[in-house]
Amino acid sequence: MKKFNLYIILILFTSLIVGVSCESLELDKSKDPFNLSPDQADVEYLFNAIEEDFVRQIDGDADYDSNDNWSSGGSTNGDGLSLFGAELTRMYSMSNTNSRNYNAVYQATDSDDEWINAYAGIMNNIRLMTPLAEAAGKTRHIGIAQFIEAYTITAMVDFYGDIPYSEMGQGLNNANPKTDSGASIYAAAISLLDQAIVNFSNDATADPNVEVFYNNDYDKWIKAANTLKMKLYLQTRLVDNTATTKFNDIVASGNYITDSADDLVYRWGGTSTSNPDNRHPRYGLNYTPTGAADYMSNWLMGTMDSENDPRIRYYFYRQVPAVPGQEIPADEEDLKCSLQSAPAHYTAGGFTFCSLPNGYWGRDHGDSDGLPPDGFLKTTFGVYPAGGKFDGDNFVKVYTDANPTRGAKGNGITPILLASWVNFMKAEMALANNNSGLARSEMLEGIQKSIAKVMSFGPNDPEYDPGFAPSGSDITDFTDAVAASWDAADLTGKWNVLGVQQFRAVFGNGIESYNFYRRTGYPTTLQPNRAPSPGNFIRSFYYPANAVNNNANISQKANQSQPVFWDNNASGPIAN
Repeated sequence: MKKFNLYIILILFTSLIVGVSCESLELDKSKDPFNLSPDQADVEYLFNAIEEDFVRQIDGDADYDSNDNWSSGGSTNGDGLSLFGAELTRMYSMSNTNSRNYNAVYQATDSDDEWINAYAGIMNNIRLMTPLAEAAGKTRHIGIAQFIEAYTITAMVDFYGDIPYSEMGQGLNNANPKTDSGASIYAAAISLLDQAIVNFSNDATADPNVEVFYNNDYDKWIKAANTLKMKLYLQTRLVDNTATTKFNDIVASGNYITDSADDLVYRWGGTSTSNPDNRHPRYGLNYTPTGAADYMSNWLMGTMDSENDPRIRYYFYRQVPAVPGQEIPADEEDLKCSLQSAPAHYTAGGFTFCSLPNGYWGRDHGDSDGLPPDGFLKTTFGVYPAGGKFDGDNFVKVYTDANPTRGAKGNGITPILLASWVNFMKAEMALANNNSGLARSEMLEGIQKSIAKVMSFGPNDPEYDPGFAPSGSDITDFTDAVAASWDAADLTGKWNVLGVQQFRAVFGNGIESYNFYRRTGYPTTLQPNRAPSPGNFIRSFYYPANAVNNNANISQKANQSQPVFWDNNASGPIAN
């Protein structure tokens, strides 16, 4: 969909044209899902749209079809809340060519798409579908929609702070919905999840025809709902003295995601490049005729390489075996900084600058240099989670005319709630309550689950060479080294170890790393911004330009250093 007035869309709330998008799986072709009239409202089509729009709220889009909720442009390569969080936490490189100053890197126009998709896409379609599903007795459709709404509205609070909720979707009766407090929206989300659990438990006249997450396994949906509640309680532990008890009550019940077989993920088909593009968006944006577009994080690749992390060949794919300034001579055309000296604050802190050994070609945090002709040189996304190539020392281009669909062809996942992440949640709660022994064991279990899941993606690449997969002793050596670092560390050091490992485990979902970073202030060992004084770290994003320009009840923030309601740390993360 084109970027037009969000609130005109909300006024035209009964029009199905604004929100319905096409599911990546095969659907009934007797109706055009992009051009349904109100009298053709169909629970299944709306449900399909809700599911797809939900996952794109996290991971964005790659083809920008005119019928969807995304359009190209802005200062980011692609869309989705995960992208923002991943760049800020050095999961991907934040390398905007316009500025190194945090307040200037992300502009209000960068969030228009996420806002439109959330309100005119997800929330609109949920409001349209729910009465139809109620009339038809399709309570499980409603339960899944309630889960998606709870995740969506709390993620929007996490990124923007107070947002419209209670007054949204009233059309002509209220074209300027007020913002609600983040705390009240979190409370509403918990209530939605409780209602969803009831709907998952009750009988229904029919299950969804296409249910892309759990294939209509409602025991798993109940576990997911409880796990999302755990996440929200953990998120609010600094401002709610009952959050720890509520979190632990769910742990005691055992009815949450503990096994990777119950992970909540979206599986991208990897079979179509348009109408719709059902490849993982990061694959679609980087395995292209001009090569890779995104820059990988020098901090993340460098630390994983130096510590022999077993996941590195799955997360990253190298197109060349060496980087200028390392094993080969510096080259100003391909890597300008290879002929420059490190900034003083990099040298003082002992941080990696510009280039890494072994062909890991990325960028530093806040590198605002121009875009050289390095699309077929730089490292890009691997087989996990984006469905790219497994790195078996192939050193071939991501795209050639003879092989335009390298690797797993975009057949990857968007991770939403994983069993390994639950271990990290429990580790954080334990460490926050001075139980370092439990934190240690939960962290190590989470690492083991993460490695096992990531390794299972290797065979998705037809050229996968198992000879390059980590051995059992490789994995043991790595986990033993993490445990030794933990044991040797003081409390601050333990938080740093936990933070680094949490970041690696949640790779593919920057919402999780961004929230952890603000909630805890760790790890403090991240590579800093290239600029010695980049301004305050982004604690919440500008409201989208469309929202500010068209809603009299939304005023733009003076800056992006304003915390959201659960972030009561005295100062932002110190590793600027």
